[in-house]
Amino acid sequence: MDIILVPGFWLSASAWDAVTPPLVAAGHTVHPFTLPGMGSVDDDRSGITLEDHVGAVVAAVDALDDAQVVLVGHSGGAAVIHMVADRRPGRVVRNVYVDSVPMGHGSVINDELPVVGDEIPLPDWSVFDEPDLVGLDDDLRARFRAAAVPTPARVASDPVVLSDERRYEVPTTVIACEAFEGFDSPSSMYRHFMGAGSPYTAELAAMHDYEIVDLPTGHWPMFTRPVELGEAIAAAVSR
Repeated sequence: MDIILVPGFWLSASAWDAVTPPLVAAGHTVHPFTLPGMGSVDDDRSGITLEDHVGAVVAAVDALDDAQVVLVGHSGGAAVIHMVADRRPGRVVRNVYVDSVPMGHGSVINDELPVVGDEIPLPDWSVFDEPDLVGLDDDLRARFRAAAVPTPARVASDPVVLSDERRYEVPTTVIACEAFEGFDSPSSMYRHFMGAGSPYTAELAAMHDYEIVDLPTGHWPMFTRPVELGEAIAAAVSR
């Protein structure tokens, strides 16, 4: 199976380096992806939009000719792969959302992050919630910050655009990593929000075929539990 790995904010294809070996060992062809403007801190990010990110992944799907693909999206990359599935529902055989969920039409990824000019640099760690940082020790934080690339500002604030209800037919896996206080597991938190009718999980609740699997850690499992993340993705693909 062809698997396209879409990173979240501040990350490039290299974020998946330690995740890919279990996928390759399982016989899959892996395509770690660097989104437009995310190749280097020196890239020009002015004017890059969420649509530019979506269009780049759509082009990658189309470049695989008639192959069916699995899309994996971490964090902000989840909105990207969901929009790609909306554009190419017949080509995507599964979407895997890593510590994230599909977002509904009109929502934005995160318009509260501090913007500097046309971009969003990786903020101070104090901006993040404590569960985000579980497992991210001082060494991993230093490596992450050294490799981080600012995210184009409009990617965070442009609205998600969806139009094809066939996206609800794409089998969906959520790999749930964070559990906030009061919840026994990450998956129980998601199911609580779904049961409460939260807008955050409304799009997930509308999917015809979804599963939520636990991988307890912080928000960046590609750093804190990369092998287990690769194995969880491989397990989802095999279903």
